[in-house]
Amino acid sequence: MNYDRYYTCDLVNGEGVRVTLFVTGCAHACDGCHNRSTWDRKSGRPFTPEAREELLSRCAGHDGLSLSGGDPLLPANRDEILALCRMFKQRYPDKNIWLWTGYDYEEIRELEILQFVDVLIDGRYRQDLPTSKPWRGSDNQRLLRLGA
Repeated sequence: MNYDRYYTCDLVNGEGVRVTLFVTGCAHACDGCHNRSTWDRKSGRPFTPEAREELLSRCAGHDGLSLSGGDPLLPANRDEILALCRMFKQRYPDKNIWLWTGYDYEEIRELEILQFVDVLIDGRYRQDLPTSKPWRGSDNQRLLRLGA
């Protein structure tokens, strides 16, 4: 898996102060996407064990981890995202994980990853469906509190 960037003091992508990882790779290609630079899964930098450890250590003084992209649930990203979520919850059992995906919950509900995700924002971005709902880009997207 590759990643484009991460923010270490994010107030926008979820509740509280968060560390947010933007992975690369997205098959949805939504019109009007704000992160087109993350579509190609071969772009960005490799998410090495060292990068993962650096990211996890930065979560210590924050409320949680947010996973965005690209799409963290692109099939090519799932193994590494699962490993990251497991390690995060082992290290920080009282902190939460938020994850954004273009897949609908019904398509991915059986994924083991979701056992670790507290809040899922699902659905493809639709620029023709603007919204004022927090943490969503378009009105069709749902915020699902899974309560991992």
